[in-house]
Amino acid sequence: MLSRLTKLFSDSAKEPSPAMPALTDAQVLDAIAGLTDPNTGKTYAASRAVKNIKIGETAVTLDVVLAYPAKSQFERVKAEFEAAIAPVAGGRSVSANVHSEIVSHSVQRGVPLLPGVKNIVAVASGKGGVGKSTTTANLALALAAEGARVGILDADIYGPSQPLMMGLAGQRPETEDGKHLIPIENYGIQTMSIGYLVDPDQAMVWRGPMVSQALQQLLNDTRWTDLDYLLIDMPPGTGDIQLTLSQKVPVTGAVIVTTPQDIALLDARKGVTMFNKVGVPIIGLVENMATHICSNCGHAEPIFGEGGADKMAADYGVEVLGSLPLDIGIRLSVDEGKPSVAADPEGKVADIYKAIARRVAVKVGEKAQDFSTKFPKIVIQNN
Repeated sequence: MLSRLTKLFSDSAKEPSPAMPALTDAQVLDAIAGLTDPNTGKTYAASRAVKNIKIGETAVTLDVVLAYPAKSQFERVKAEFEAAIAPVAGGRSVSANVHSEIVSHSVQRGVPLLPGVKNIVAVASGKGGVGKSTTTANLALALAAEGARVGILDADIYGPSQPLMMGLAGQRPETEDGKHLIPIENYGIQTMSIGYLVDPDQAMVWRGPMVSQALQQLLNDTRWTDLDYLLIDMPPGTGDIQLTLSQKVPVTGAVIVTTPQDIALLDARKGVTMFNKVGVPIIGLVENMATHICSNCGHAEPIFGEGGADKMAADYGVEVLGSLPLDIGIRLSVDEGKPSVAADPEGKVADIYKAIARRVAVKVGEKAQDFSTKFPKIVIQNN
């Protein structure tokens, strides 16, 4: 009796398990065809973000590769894909691997890419005092919070402010070979500024050519390490620095910072016109100090006017990337060397900066890729 039972169980164990229903890549793609990336407004399929679909006997796996840093979005995207595929998976487990892949994008024709840097974004304004440097620092921190490797070059030779804003005042860069400077880091951001090299009270009484040469040295003689984005904090105006930047620096695009009042917008328009003339695309506008919110009663009032950035954006066919309030906390944070995104990463102001940074990265990611570093070099030898 025991031997017959043993044989019965043995025979049943040898019976093949029911096969999983057939599943093809096309069925998987159909299941996710309607999933739209809210950051780009396009479907993931149209953005070519879906890669490496693998269908096995017991599991379905695929990669979702975003062209912009979005660490905070990974779990949401993963859940969306797995929920969409599960109904057609036929009982298989579903796993979506979501990650970002930042590549180099096109720059001005004839300008080579900078070693160690994939994309350079100029943060500019036609007028001083509109919060451009504060915006640069917070955008850098916001991009880093989303998983990007980010650097800041303080190109304001006459009035460098990034050392103070990034909590690095009094620091001095080191060199390993006597030729290249090692960027100074804080909050995971690589930074370089003339402010590290001169006394804070020393006035830079330099003519334009000297300033342009200083910018090129700071940019090219700094050993940037594997940066996805280098943000250049530009000085105000449309002079020598801006011209040098457009002719000799591989710029992926420019962000223009302005405030709502007419006088600031007048100068911001000149900035947009200048970049258009020299072939540097405008990524978008950031409207700073858009609304004042009373710290006592909470009343919101556009004390510098309203609607100016929207009108300017419509006139030039560019996008308003976001608007920031006139908030004393923003000023206090940078004065203390801890910008808002670092000081209060979950706060409302930080959320605005993160949304703007994501739009900047998305707009960069939509540009054509730069393959110049992949081209073979022709070497002529005498044999």
